[in-house]
Amino acid sequence: MKKTLIPTAEHQRVIASVTDVPEERPAFPIPLNEVGISGKTVWIDMDIDQPARLPFTAAIMVNLTGERRGIHMSRIEQVISELHFRKFARVTDYGQTLCRLVLDSQPATTASVELTGSLPLLRQTAISGRLSVDTVRLSCSVSMQRAGDRLHSQATTAVGLNHLTACPCTQVYNQCLYETMNTSSPPLATHSQRSFTTLAVTTEDDAPAPSPDELIDCLSSALHIAQDLLKRPDEAELVLAAHLRPQFAEDAVRDTARAVAERLGQKLLPTSGIVVESLSLESIHIHDVRCRLATTLADIRNCLS
Repeated sequence: MKKTLIPTAEHQRVIASVTDVPEERPAFPIPLNEVGISGKTVWIDMDIDQPARLPFTAAIMVNLTGERRGIHMSRIEQVISELHFRKFARVTDYGQTLCRLVLDSQPATTASVELTGSLPLLRQTAISGRLSVDTVRLSCSVSMQRAGDRLHSQATTAVGLNHLTACPCTQVYNQCLYETMNTSSPPLATHSQRSFTTLAVTTEDDAPAPSPDELIDCLSSALHIAQDLLKRPDEAELVLAAHLRPQFAEDAVRDTARAVAERLGQKLLPTSGIVVESLSLESIHIHDVRCRLATTLADIRNCLS
């Protein structure tokens, strides 16, 4: 161990006698909703296709009463260090563990953790069979509230994928236009654009939560998923599929919600929260199109029936 400039005994003496400033009463004793650290990179050891330690950007917050001047920031960093070498099956497991330990380390009644990062998505192209290395945007938010001996928690896992949509309006217009021109085989040309849709599922307490793979499966079944590596036959297949089943941003959101009910309806509780958001980067407009659905699994089922 490197020799220190200040003897250990001196550090111990000062710690035993000095004022703990965060424990002081503030000059203006108003309670604060959130205090913590953000922009922190945490490395999560996840057992995905192959074991990997992946970086996530974290925001970690607790509440602060009006009787205390500050929180102990170093205790949050200490918890992060303790978890660095532990393995987690899912990012949600890491978030819940981190949130609980941070709450235990502070004089607080509420704590929250937000994690955002990316996972590799390795898939073969439809026709050429080439490997395309794509990206899944993965996020997790966990909140905990302590009331006496009871701890209430809420966790949300969300994944987002880029995909392709083809506008049905232009197709219908062109079809009508070419019919009046007595053209037997009208080309159903329409503008297309890259879109990004996110699916988030919220579960309460110990209710079963979906895995990222299950959320990816819902998105993949509902949308025309984009890939970085596409040979000409792959492009033709994807473009044709998008034009045979054109989608508004509204359709992308609704089709994803339906896929959740069809694929996860037996796993999730009816009260599970479902949020689907889609952003369409319009190709012939300067603006983008955004669509959002916030509902429950029960409401989606009611619409299906």
